[in-house]
Amino acid sequence: MRVVPVPQLADNYGYLIIDEASGEAAIVDVAEAKPVLEAAKAEGVRITAILSTHHHFDHVGGNQDLINALGVGALRVFGYAADAERIPGISDPLDDGAEFNLGSLHGRALFIPAHTSGHVAYYFENDAVVFTGDTLFAAGCGRMFEGDAAQMKSSLERLASLPDDTRVYCGHEYTQGNLAFAATLEPGNERLQEWRKQAAALRALGEPTVPTTIGLEKAVNPFLRSDNEELRRSVQAKRPGTADDDVAIFAATRSLKDEF
Repeated sequence: MRVVPVPQLADNYGYLIIDEASGEAAIVDVAEAKPVLEAAKAEGVRITAILSTHHHFDHVGGNQDLINALGVGALRVFGYAADAERIPGISDPLDDGAEFNLGSLHGRALFIPAHTSGHVAYYFENDAVVFTGDTLFAAGCGRMFEGDAAQMKSSLERLASLPDDTRVYCGHEYTQGNLAFAATLEPGNERLQEWRKQAAALRALGEPTVPTTIGLEKAVNPFLRSDNEELRRSVQAKRPGTADDDVAIFAATRSLKDEF
């Protein structure tokens, strides 16, 4: 597998997943058809599938344009089965745990709701890669538009249970802002400070900060660290009266991030 980030809109990422054995490719999340088509041409690959993580326009708004450009029937469109009516062009609805093949690549859908009620990640175990959409970001997580703190925490824990070397490809370039927020809660986290410098250097060169890894996220992401004592003290100082349990700490952390 080869993964090529495709910048879209202001700060979105789609991802070309290239099966080098066949020259076929899938695209994770299509906000705009044009940059996806340009990326496929530059890589010399044929797009045969769309993997939609959730229904928001900045992730599926280009689905129909890409279908029209490549021809009806040329693309399989994957998405969460119960959310099918909100995924344009869906042809392959997937339930939690459903497995699928893209050429020689083997993937599995992971149901991770809370940002939306029908959000899925796409996990390729053999390649140690997961596409997390707007649930798990580099050093952050998505807003809870259609779920609550307990549900989002559970979804993130499911992703965090993947092997530490799993590469994480998320839906937006939010990393520097997320790290700046994380540093206000864990100023003593040396790995966080190191990654903050590395991310700044990458962005200064115009390079993406993705992928990260599950191991790195567990070390720096405040939404995976509700049990960390420094973070808990910081959150409770900023939100006096926050209960001393992991879900309450998580909810307060998300509230603080919303205001950051």
